[in-house]
Amino acid sequence: MTIQEGVSSVASGHSGADVDTAVDSQERRQFWILLVTMAGTFLALLDSFIVNVAIPSIQRDLGANLAEIQLIVGGYTLVYGLLLITGGRLGDIRGYRPTFIVGVLVFIVASAACALASSPGALIAFRVAQGVGAALFYPQVLSILQTAFSGRRRTMAFGVFGATIGLASIAGQVLGGILTSADLFGLGWRTIFLINVPVGLLAVVGAWRVLPRTRSDSPPRLDLVGSVIVSVALGMLVLPLVIGREIGWPVWTTVLLAASVPALIGYVAWENRVARRGGDPLTDPALFRSGPFAAGSGIALAFFSGNAALFLLLTLELQTGLGMSALGAGLVFVPLSAAFMISSVVAPRLTPRFGNGVLTFGYVLNAAGTALLIGTSAVLGPDLTGPAMIPSLILIGFGQGLGVSPLLGAVLSAVPPREAGAASGVMETLIQIAMSLGIAVIGLIFFTLLGPVEGVVDPAHATRAFTLALIANLVVALIAIPLTRRLPPMRRAGG
Repeated sequence: MTIQEGVSSVASGHSGADVDTAVDSQERRQFWILLVTMAGTFLALLDSFIVNVAIPSIQRDLGANLAEIQLIVGGYTLVYGLLLITGGRLGDIRGYRPTFIVGVLVFIVASAACALASSPGALIAFRVAQGVGAALFYPQVLSILQTAFSGRRRTMAFGVFGATIGLASIAGQVLGGILTSADLFGLGWRTIFLINVPVGLLAVVGAWRVLPRTRSDSPPRLDLVGSVIVSVALGMLVLPLVIGREIGWPVWTTVLLAASVPALIGYVAWENRVARRGGDPLTDPALFRSGPFAAGSGIALAFFSGNAALFLLLTLELQTGLGMSALGAGLVFVPLSAAFMISSVVAPRLTPRFGNGVLTFGYVLNAAGTALLIGTSAVLGPDLTGPAMIPSLILIGFGQGLGVSPLLGAVLSAVPPREAGAASGVMETLIQIAMSLGIAVIGLIFFTLLGPVEGVVDPAHATRAFTLALIANLVVALIAIPLTRRLPPMRRAGG
């Protein structure tokens, strides 16, 4: 029985016992739907983080050079970001359930292949395949939450989604260090990919059994030309951002970045043309004419660019500046992620009472925590330690948790169900672009301030670069605050 059928049976039932049974059945099904979709969320985000701490081991074992290492790390997020819009639209066309299942299957096969890779080139290729799988299944998560839940239960589901993001980010940092250090069965870094296989198989079985069949009777058609144009345009934008810094920003990276602007304009023109002719554009141009979606997109660009840049700056300062191990640096992230998870769970309870104030307060906390971290770093200088950062990181974590799930819920609630997959893909693509942009720009500021590095880095010099780069991060964090006024009011919802 689908969620909708369960609601109908409750509405038409005449027996109190029948009503209770139907409600219990619906709640159980929603619980399993949430569990399965969060398993997918966890897998997609885990692999954005878990490889980072294993880089030295991979480099030694496979003999990878710097450019190859950057592609091993960035190849996944690059392809994943390029194909999210197409993956979201395929969910609208083929159904969220089958697209989710196929995507997870591709992901776990690619993960197993990554664990067997014997050369840098093979590992890069299999990481790209992982990105293809994630781009297929991840957009379906938000679409399923949007269509299978309603009212307060939807708000709760987005809260759990936000908490899962926090869990995956810290698990990637810590679990990667533990698995690599443990060297289980002599496999070393390969276990960071093998862990995806059992989790993915359980997600596939669960998806087959519980995810609702949501394919429309008149699904949209795939805009193949639009898919190619947007993939090429985004590739021209994101590829230089992912690998430019590591390879010294050669001329071709600047050319691609410049060319991405007219390419994206061309994509918008094509989509408008398809819409005017009564076709099914890959991205409905009306999405960006929607005030809530446009405001939410602006917030996502500001918030997630700063979020990703903060993780980079912290990792660089803790390991390069303070000389901490990968595992030790990962443990410093635990308070931030714990606060993120707690506030993500609390946010759905606060939203019915305080509405958009929850988002605004979250972004204020995030900015305040960043300002406190700047002050702590400036005062302590070379005496800065991981524990000294914890109060700031807790404040940032609480702010970020309040700022993720209510934002996604507010933006996607204004999207027609027929466009849920495409809208989810667009939003996730914007998030990926924001993260790449934040890492590239604020990372460039840090390395420019740090200057040439030969041998051991001077902690005082590294901390100064860290402090000044954080100021740019604070500016980005502040941008999100006034944009919350352009979102539609979030009111108390029944159900």
